[in-house]
Amino acid sequence: MTIRKTQCAGCRNNFYNGNNNLSVKECWSFKGAKIVSRIPVGHWENPPYLNKQKVQVPDCYHGEGSNRTHYISPEQIDSRGYWK
Repeated sequence: MTIRKTQCAGCRNNFYNGNNNLSVKECWSFKGAKIVSRIPVGHWENPPYLNKQKVQVPDCYHGEGSNRTHYISPEQIDSRGYWK
């Protein structure tokens, strides 16, 4: 699936998608990025991560800010909702 730069909103590297005064027009990860299913987990959120709604984000997506959300692959979580 092809991604659009609008799907990069909130990513810390979206700065490089023309959102700067450095004349950088595209993030270095954009061309090879794919849309994937991920589980959003708050930086300070403790497991278990059961019943969390999966979201579609670019595979290179990294949240920004001190209270950022991390997007983890469902395969990294066991059946009890803890990290494998």
